Amino acid sequence: MVAATSIRENFVDIDVSGVAWIILGVIILSLLAIDLYRHRDAHEPTGREALLESGFWVMCGLLFGAGVAVVWGGEAFGEYISGYLIEKSLSVDNVFVWAMIFSTLAIPLRYQHRVLFWGIFGALVLRGLFIAVGSALISRFIWVLIVFGVFLIYTGIKVIRHREDEGEGATRGLGLVQRFLPVSEQFDGQKFFTRINGRRAATPLLGALVVVEITDLIFAVDSVPAILAVSNEPYLVFASNAFAILGLRAMYFLLADARQRFHYLSHALGGILIFVGIKMTLANWYHVDT
Repeated sequence: MVAATSIRENFVDIDVSGVAWIILGVIILSLLAIDLYRHRDAHEPTGREALLESGFWVMCGLLFGAGVAVVWGGEAFGEYISGYLIEKSLSVDNVFVWAMIFSTLAIPLRYQHRVLFWGIFGALVLRGLFIAVGSALISRFIWVLIVFGVFLIYTGIKVIRHREDEGEGATRGLGLVQRFLPVSEQFDGQKFFTRINGRRAATPLLGALVVVEITDLIFAVDSVPAILAVSNEPYLVFASNAFAILGLRAMYFLLADARQRFHYLSHALGGILIFVGIKMTLANWYHVDT
């Protein structure tokens, strides 16, 4: 077992081999392949199905965390699980934004899983790039922590005080797609492209996918710095992010219709961002436990 030791008194320093990255990649791609196969036929998920799938994804995240604890120790597991919980918490808002997008663009429930599958696949790639850049900046320029921290505090206050109309955002995003590609008003099963009078055109599913990717990019700007506040080890940050994101589709089908019950959601999410921002800003002088 490789022991984890403290770095800068705040984070752990672990020896991550290329094999560990390959194992993580194989696990993620295998889970994605299984999920794509299970949902190869369009259908409307039931509440029971969504609940069981949510439990499965949480179990996968915890099992991987157990592996982290066995290989690198308790401190590494603490950073992994902290990142996982932060990403899960912040992702609740993402789920409701997706619901607004699908409602605005009138995407049938039976086709939404296909859009979210590829949307989350793209989100994993974007998060990987964000994490690589963010980790490199922090390791090279320690003051970047302060910049990220102030940004998170500002974003948290903005989330509490004001929420943008995601419906308008979805319409603008679809308009952006139409500038570059004709968009059909008709669905063609689960296809993202179809033909109209012999010409290739996008179906509404592609328009929804582009808008979902744009919102994922926006949310990544908040969530990646937040997780970098609890760990500066790219492997732990990406793994916690990935396993939290993989369960978002099931979470969406559980919570999409319950937004009106979460009256103080924006306040809770804003509070999380502000707390993490303060932790990040003070990291050079004082360690705030997560």
